[in-house]
Amino acid sequence: MSNKLILPRRRFLSGMAAGAGGLMLSGCDALVQSESAASVLDQVDGLNHGLQRALSPRNALATEYSERDMSPTFRTNGNDFPKSAEYLRHMATNFADWRIPVTGMVARPFALSLDQIRHMPQRAQITRHDCVEGWSAIGKWQGPQLGPILKLAGLSDQARYIVFRCADKFGDTPYYESIDMVDAFHPQTILAWSMNGDTVPIGNGAPVRMRIERQLGYKNAKYVNGIEAVASLDTIGEGKGGYWEDVADYEWYAGI
Repeated sequence: MSNKLILPRRRFLSGMAAGAGGLMLSGCDALVQSESAASVLDQVDGLNHGLQRALSPRNALATEYSERDMSPTFRTNGNDFPKSAEYLRHMATNFADWRIPVTGMVARPFALSLDQIRHMPQRAQITRHDCVEGWSAIGKWQGPQLGPILKLAGLSDQARYIVFRCADKFGDTPYYESIDMVDAFHPQTILAWSMNGDTVPIGNGAPVRMRIERQLGYKNAKYVNGIEAVASLDTIGEGKGGYWEDVADYEWYAGI
């Protein structure tokens, strides 16, 4: 597997300008902020997404490793400790009352407890986490696959995306992420409650985080406390499909 690094679109264009001697930085910023440029960049995102889908079979697996390949340490990034009173209360009870509602375009909405998640059919996988910041780590993850959970909820044929709501915030803004149905039903997309043979540590997303193994780390939402099926991302956040996509122009589809 290549150590692929995908830069946010704004950083990519600014880097191009800097490489040309920095003469066009202000013009580059104006370009990124213009509606026409945003449209072009969105088309590039779509091409990246479409090309990845065309070149990779629907259920192609990310590389899986052996236990001897596991990293001695697994870094944390982003938020590593939600400090809300609600999260602290859950910590105090070892997340016994944690619930993940499955809502939106489903016929049978329900809420999953941590105990239920642990007693569903499980998938364990040792995979490499590739961060947009340029570092990687190999770890072992375990949890139920997302696809059967969506089927259990009676997912609508009209749903196009799955949105993950999270307990952590940047300022007053809750973190969220989203994927399409190809990744939602990918066999390696799991609700991970176990990491390296133990429960997921707080810094890595306890009690449950997503593992979406064919995408970069920021797509693997931590502290998941909601799963929502939607037809469009337009009215969620800033409409770009994720926190970092909204605030820093990260690519929505971060395939590796």
